[in-house]
Amino acid sequence: MKIGIIGLPLVGKSTVFQALTGSAGKIGVALVPDERVDKLSSLFRPRKTTYAQLELVDLDPYPLPGINGSQPPPTPADRRTFFERVRDVDALIQVVRAFRNPAVPPPLDEIDPARELSLLQEEFQLSDYQVLQSRLERLAKTGKPRAAAAANPSLATEAALLSRCSACLEQGRPLRTLSLQEDEERLLRSFDFFTFRPVIAVPNLDEDEWRTGEYPGQAELAKKSAEYGFPLLPIAGLLEKEISELPPRDRAAFAAELGIEETGADRLARTTYAHLGLISFFTVGEDEVRAWTIRRGTTARAAAGKIHSDIARGFIRAEVIAYPDLLAAGTLANARSHGRLRLEGKDYVVQDGDIINFRFHV
Repeated sequence: MKIGIIGLPLVGKSTVFQALTGSAGKIGVALVPDERVDKLSSLFRPRKTTYAQLELVDLDPYPLPGINGSQPPPTPADRRTFFERVRDVDALIQVVRAFRNPAVPPPLDEIDPARELSLLQEEFQLSDYQVLQSRLERLAKTGKPRAAAAANPSLATEAALLSRCSACLEQGRPLRTLSLQEDEERLLRSFDFFTFRPVIAVPNLDEDEWRTGEYPGQAELAKKSAEYGFPLLPIAGLLEKEISELPPRDRAAFAAELGIEETGADRLARTTYAHLGLISFFTVGEDEVRAWTIRRGTTARAAAGKIHSDIARGFIRAEVIAYPDLLAAGTLANARSHGRLRLEGKDYVVQDGDIINFRFHV
């Protein structure tokens, strides 16, 4: 799962990225905390324990036409580059500015996180709308509606769906807010629309705002995020970055003193899993205990491909046990003797917490 961090210039986007990943580069990972991994590791005592990970990419800021007169206006190539890089990620974190710092002017002349959120989302909506209109015009040229439907019913279905999408964007709503059937969702994914990507809105707070839980434009941002269907995840970017740079033994005490009960990275993992419909399954053994991230509804064969394409290609059966059942049994041998292990076929829908051993042959 690759998540792009976006935002306007001067919102502290890279600081938030560093706080979440501990990386000073452009690509980093945030571990997904999971006490089930800890317990499985204590049970099997493997040589290696691997938590699920979210890959984060710090994308360049959206090119605004001159910030407070301090930057030259962006070129069309700048905007194309930005959109191309956004297309390369599965989901987005949009950082908006709430922190106050007189030495760093806000990108819109005043601190207005709701306006920042809307500005970028409206750019995505406009891009999607242009793609939609272009496709609808091409569909219209296939012939008269009845003749086209008779010759290729899928064209009529597509045209009806895209018309719904067009109306959604005209109302200022992202395509992700549409209620869709599985086949409709599959069709829309093929267009790679920007507003079909999941988004998490992250107001970047200063220390005082974090302590009080209040920041400029808070009510407006909450309202706008709800309209878009975006979860809100406030983070004190600079504060958490500084904590992440402390020796590991000092971090928890310092965070507790500042009222940070859960790190931004941990809250991001939890929010991402919930918002994107993600779950974890586990592989276990003496060599490694590992968590794997998949979308809810993934079949056993597709989950096997997450580990290696050869396992999916040569899939025979999946030996499955639920996490609570293994914990109750204590060992895989006990679970097997009590009939708690079961064999599932390629179409089995993997459940959160399943522990799976894939049987395959290539």
